[in-house]
This record gives sequence, C-alpha cells and structure tokens, in this order.
Amino acid sequence: MTISRKDFLKLGAAGTLALGLPRLARAADPIKVGALFPLSGGAAVQGQHVCEAIEIAAAMVNDAGGVLGRPVQILRRDDESTPAVGVSRANELIGEGVAVVIEGWNSPVTLAIQTVLARAGVLDITAISKADQILTGGGNPLAVRLNSSNAQDGRVIAEHLKATGAKRIAFLTQNDAYGNGAQASIENELKAIGHDYTKVAEEKFPFAQADFRVALTNVRGSNADAVVAINANEGSGLPALIRQARQMRLRGDFVTAVGTVAPSVIQVAGEAANGIIGADIYFPKEEPFASNPVNQDFVRRAEEKIRYTPDKFMALGAGALQVWAMAANELKTLEREKIGARIRGGSFQGTVLGDARFSPEGQLASSHRLFTVKDGKIEVRA
Repeated sequence: MTISRKDFLKLGAAGTLALGLPRLARAADPIKVGALFPLSGGAAVQGQHVCEAIEIAAAMVNDAGGVLGRPVQILRRDDESTPAVGVSRANELIGEGVAVVIEGWNSPVTLAIQTVLARAGVLDITAISKADQILTGGGNPLAVRLNSSNAQDGRVIAEHLKATGAKRIAFLTQNDAYGNGAQASIENELKAIGHDYTKVAEEKFPFAQADFRVALTNVRGSNADAVVAINANEGSGLPALIRQARQMRLRGDFVTAVGTVAPSVIQVAGEAANGIIGADIYFPKEEPFASNPVNQDFVRRAEEKIRYTPDKFMALGAGALQVWAMAANELKTLEREKIGARIRGGSFQGTVLGDARFSPEGQLASSHRLFTVKDGKIEVRA
C-alpha cells in the first residue's frame, strides 16, 4: 500500500495534534486511587499496613470486574504525619489524576488536605483520623469517615470508668486535634452519665514524643484510680508509653483510647501491654466479622500476602475502597458529587466490615467492644 504525500502530511498533522491533547481513557486504562498515609516515622508500620490492605481490597474489586469495567490502581504517598507534607502529597495525587483519595492517620493532616482535595474536585474518604471537625469543620462538604469519631468513642471509655468506680482520673493526652478532642469527649460523657470524678493529673505531649518519664512521674504522684492514655503514635510513641508506665508501676487501671492498641502495638510493647484496657470496633476473628465471607477472604489474602492478620486500621482502609467502588459501579460514574452523596446517608452490603451504614453527615455507624490484653493477645470482653 502506497501513501501519497498529501495523505502523509494529514497523518503527521493528526499525530502532532494528538500529542498536544490529553489521551481519552480506554476501557482497559486503570482508575487511579490515592492512598495517603504515614509511610515513615512513628506510624510507618501501621500506615504501610493500611496501604497494603487497600491494595488487597483493590485486588478483590478487580477480581470481581473492577470499577466501570476498568482495573483499580493504588498510588501510595507518604504524608510523614505532617500537615504541610500531606498537602504536598495530596497535590501530587491530584496531578496524577486520581479519582479518589483514601487518607487519614493523623487528624491535623486530614484537616489540612480536606480543602485542597475538595477544591480540586477529588473525592476524599477519611479511613482513620478521628477529630470531630473532619465532618463538621466545613473543609470538605462531602466528608466521609469510616473510623469511629472521638464523640462515639468517648461514651464507651466513660462508661467503663464509671463501671469500675474510678473517682480519681489522670489523662496522658496527645496535644493536637485528635488527642484534645478525645479527652474532651470522654470528660463530656462522664458528665453526661452523671459520674462524679476528679481530674487529678493532665499531661500533654506532641505526636512524635517517645520519652514520657517526666509526665509519668507527675501522674504517679497523683494516685489516680485510672490513667487514660490517648496516643495515636502506634509505631513508637504508644508502645514506649506503655513500657514506661509499667516501669513506673502506676497505680490503678491503664486505659487506652479507643482503637489505638493494635496487635503491632502489643508486639512492640511486649509484656508491658498485659493488663491494659482498650476498646475497638473490629476484631477479625470475632463475630460478627468471623462469619462474614468477605472478611474471611480479606483476612486470608492478607495473611498470605503480608503474613499478618488484619487489624482495625487495615479493615477500615479496605472498607473505604470497597464502599467507593460499590457506589461508583452502582451509579456508573466517577463523579465526586454523585458518589459522595450516595455514600453519605447510604448503606452498602457485603464489605469487609459487613453491612456499612453511613449517617447523612458521612459517619460510619460502629459498635464498640471493650478488651483486655492478656498473654500478649487481645481478649474481647463478653
């Protein structure tokens, strides 16, 4: 076949034009999803686990046909537990053309990136960060969160403190939107349920702190019936706090904030973790999760891929990806406004978390259970 000079010039012009225009998405092109979590620093191990869980959920979605007939591709980014870095990484993901960003370990980081993603028209789903302002602050009018909020968590800890008769209560609190909000919620709930108590000590610390000996000396001197530790630095800060508290031989119960004690924390803290009290919303091999076939598949894949039984953080990351994928496939669109509106106030069957139900404000409904650490393992209370 011979091409005339005239036809050749037409083809060349068409090619030049094509190079200057964005290529239209083909059916086989992957849909990019951002995963923005700390991959270095004190929460690096947990952040990496969450990203791995999101990738496992993406594989489950892809095995079922993908989203709109296209495979899902996860783009990991490290927010370094720092708001400014989180904003920079969010802008990187926007530039990559992601359809959604699943984020949120540190509440200050989440609060910093909300407006950036909303302004760019990118759907933002918070997996873990707990500050109440994430849903109420107005930075993201389509805010969605899977983890329980500080407000939800406060009641279960308050009820435990009342049930054990703790009258003298000390707080060790991470000094940021998450930690201060968590403490305020617990204290508000203690008042709401009519528990008469005295706050005998209050020590504040930054997220990155790992030496708590001075703070613990002050707490020990208060003779508290219960010490409430609110620390989201599960990689290094919380294990160090647990070990140092045991060395100080604090009087009374050592109660951790909801959802902060994962198996990885216990592994690092060692024997010092035995006896601490906590609460959470997901236990992979307890009902109602143990008999959930989707959760069973997720747990199997995680144990095969990374040789680790999924914790709550991983389940929330996976659940976020699944809920987004279900909404997109149902609506047959990737449009932020439509998907966000479908999730807020909606329900989704067949996720890792079971039947996921969201309030109109975007908060996932959760059920809390208390636990004690015994012989290095989480023992869920009846």
